[in-house]
Amino acid sequence: MTLTTQVIGQTEKALNAILDRLLAGTDITEPQWVTLTLTVVSGGLPAEALTARVSAALKVDSAIARERLAELTSAGLVRQNPEGVVEATERGKAQWEAVRAQVTEITQRLWGDLPEEDLAVAGRVLSTVLTRANAALATV
Repeated sequence: MTLTTQVIGQTEKALNAILDRLLAGTDITEPQWVTLTLTVVSGGLPAEALTARVSAALKVDSAIARERLAELTSAGLVRQNPEGVVEATERGKAQWEAVRAQVTEITQRLWGDLPEEDLAVAGRVLSTVLTRANAALATV
């Protein structure tokens, strides 16, 4: 099979559908999941630095990124400490860890048995496509 926009699109839709099902019942949307993930894995960042990362990851402006952080704050999943660092709450970490464990299990089933060489090639190709897509996005 050849790599096409259709294959990339169908894969992205299937993976997002899996994530949506894993997030069902958590009251966390996919953009909020990305935001929570960036918060958890960073270990806490100043609000503006985290906003910039969320904006870049979600391909949205900083106002929308701040909205995602405000939603997670309202839900009690993240908080801003007195020094201005945004960090996940215990509840936020627990929800993230529960969903992340399921994502890891499914990921292992999807491509855990594929040869390392194939994964390396796929990773390089998709990274190149992503870099070019980000450059194209900057021009539209």
